[in-house]
This record gives sequence, C-alpha cells and structure tokens, in this order.
Amino acid sequence: MNMKLAFLASQAPKSQNSLKQLVKTYGQCDADSADVIVVLGGDGFMLQCLHQYMHHETPVFGLRRGTVGFLMNDFSVKNLPDRINQAKNTVLHPLSMQAETISGERVSSLAINEVSLLRQTKQSAHIEIQINGQSKIDNLVGDGVMVATPAGSTAYNLSAHGPVIPLGSDILALTPISPFRPRRWRGAIIPSHAEVTFVIKSHEKRPVSATADNTEVRDVMQVEIKEAKNIKINALYDAKHNLEDRIINEQFS
Repeated sequence: MNMKLAFLASQAPKSQNSLKQLVKTYGQCDADSADVIVVLGGDGFMLQCLHQYMHHETPVFGLRRGTVGFLMNDFSVKNLPDRINQAKNTVLHPLSMQAETISGERVSSLAINEVSLLRQTKQSAHIEIQINGQSKIDNLVGDGVMVATPAGSTAYNLSAHGPVIPLGSDILALTPISPFRPRRWRGAIIPSHAEVTFVIKSHEKRPVSATADNTEVRDVMQVEIKEAKNIKINALYDAKHNLEDRIINEQFS
C-alpha cells in the first residue's frame, strides 16, 4: 500500500521549490486523510503546523528548508517513504496554560515549547511561584519566568540559562528570566505532572504578559500551567539523527 503523504511548505522560495519536487515525485494528499504530514521549512513553521494538527495525532516528519531546523530532518527528495518507515517516533505533550487577566477574562492556550511570563514595562515583575498549590517562592523579582518542555528546553529556555532536558525524562524546566531576587535562585527541575501557578503581585503597577508559544495574553493576574497528557504529538525523526541525540549534543556544543 502506498503511503499517503501531505506536504505543507512555508512561503519561503526554498520551501516552495522543494514542495514542487516532492509533490511531483510522491503526489499530494489532504492533511486530514494523510498517513504522514511532511513539513517543509524551519522550526517556526514546524511549530505552526504542529499547533494546527495537534489534535489529529497524525505523525509529522519535518524537512529542513529554513535557517533554523532543530526540530527538522535533513532535506532530501530521495527515498522519503523508506526514511519515514524507519524513523523514530517521539511523543511530545504540550503545556496547557490558563491565564486570568486583571479584567477577569480567562484565556486558554497550548504551548509546545514554553509558557513564559514577562514584564510589560520598565518595572520589574513581582511573581509568586506555587507548585501543586504550595508556595515555593513568595516573590520572584526580575524580568519574568517560564516553564519549558523537553522539546522547548533548547529554545528560549536555553537562552535564559535554563537546563537542556532529554526527551522521555518526564520533567519540565522552571527557569527565571533575568532574576534579581532571590539572588541565588537559578531555576528548578520539576516533574511533568506538577501543576505550576504564577500569581502576579502588584499587577496594576507592575503589569505582566503571558505567552504560550505565539499566543500572548497581556495584563495577567494569575497563570496556571500543567502538561496536557491527553494530547500526543507524534514527531518522526531519522533513526540516525533523532531529536533525543540532538538534545544531548546541544549540551556539548
């Protein structure tokens, strides 16, 4: 039986040219009925596609056509079905964010990489951090804080000096962003089933925004974060160059 492939490409000329080659070679199938969705582009476009088809559980195989491709496989037109058949499946679970704003609005969103809180003005953010309903830091003073997944640990989290987390470890990174107080706190590793709550102190004087990947909510008062175990994203990677190896290698680069 022929593998039904759906090709999705970014608008970049490099991706569009590759799309024409692949469709000519393997045909084109609708994403809703495909066996595998093949994404052409960089990490940004890959995240966009993962969000769009997050609830389908259709395996996704990325081909690097952008400038950044940590989540992508090397591009080649040849033997694509064979590569997909031999690929390793990596199951990713997104983070679920529930944010409450100063006006009382409640906003829900999902994040594959991280949920981050950032100050909106020159005033430092003052944030209480609770884990499973217990206050762990009464007042974090700084630019903000984030919760990152293993897949997102090499993105914004790494730039904020957070730890790189191997996939399959069932843990999350809790990382401060330019912290001023407590002086010696540099973040924490928490189990993936833990529920994190950020309470914004002096939220009117020191406004804070919350961002789940590309979804931003401004003037938040409280943000609750937990892993959405019910959502499974099946990301396929070449057996000899899988995402777990990349995460390990990132720590030695």
